[in-house]
Amino acid sequence: MTHLTTTEFEMFALFEVTPDLVCIAGKDGFLKKVNPAVVQKLGYTPEELYSSPVASFIYPEDRDMTGQVRTNLLNGEALLNFQNRYVSKDGTIVWLEWTSIYIADKEIVFAIAKDITERKRQEKEIEDKYKKFKSLATHFKKSIEEDRKFLAVELHEELAQLATVVKMDIHWLRDSITDMSGVFKSRIEHALMISQLLINTIRRISFSVSPGMLDDLGLNEVLTWHCREFSVLNGIPCQFEHDYEESVLTNEVKLDFFRVCQETLSNVMYHAQATSVAISIKDIGDKICLSIMDDGKGFDLNHQKQSPGLTRIRKRTASINGELTILSEPGNGTKVCVAIAK
Repeated sequence: MTHLTTTEFEMFALFEVTPDLVCIAGKDGFLKKVNPAVVQKLGYTPEELYSSPVASFIYPEDRDMTGQVRTNLLNGEALLNFQNRYVSKDGTIVWLEWTSIYIADKEIVFAIAKDITERKRQEKEIEDKYKKFKSLATHFKKSIEEDRKFLAVELHEELAQLATVVKMDIHWLRDSITDMSGVFKSRIEHALMISQLLINTIRRISFSVSPGMLDDLGLNEVLTWHCREFSVLNGIPCQFEHDYEESVLTNEVKLDFFRVCQETLSNVMYHAQATSVAISIKDIGDKICLSIMDDGKGFDLNHQKQSPGLTRIRKRTASINGELTILSEPGNGTKVCVAIAK
């Protein structure tokens, strides 16, 4: 206390009535003066506060962090809205938000803090609710995907096999009946073509419903195959390139990246009138970015109605805490980007 002049303590008296916590601490890490709000909030007497280092009142897990910030403060870096926890005399944890300055010629720190314990409690409550709802959303997504897998297996293993048997029977009829008329033979060939088309369609729908290859081959291989299939079926060149470590993506993110690609390619097929599509997944530092770009007719973002496809893409992106960016203008194609933190 002898380090402070009478004038300085008189100035400090102006803060005696404020509900904020006001402190003066020495460079040695001990408190020199506190206002009544500090005593009331932490429950210690002024003598108890002055007799121990400030660090001894800080919540143990926050001491190292606070020590580093204090070092920066003593080196001339202003401290604004710094948050840490203190332990009151009765063991209660108190969250404080500090604004501090270091007065070098007096070797003192002048600090004002607000009690943000209630705000932190509310933030924690919101965070817990968010985690709960996210867990439920993830559970529902997994349940839906399991149902999709079951349906895909039924399509592939049951319907496709039945269609294959029908095709084999038609083959047998064509090869066994030697004296069939030209019309009959034409109908047989037509039936063979339709049965093969049916088999291919069932397989394509099965893959669309649930890409079982994703678990076996990984996202990169599946997207490479999907682009090739898209090109063959629609006559629109579709290229896929990647520059990232696939292992950094969770299974949930891989599936959602695939679904976003699937939804976007569907929009391209039905609406874009594009002549080419390019898909890429790249590491851009602290994020992994999925990009789907076409050279189609584009649209005006300000006047575009919210289509079911775009709504599903937005929901998929939100479910993995991603950032969705859609760039488009009439005549200049469309670019859809989904970025997630690594």
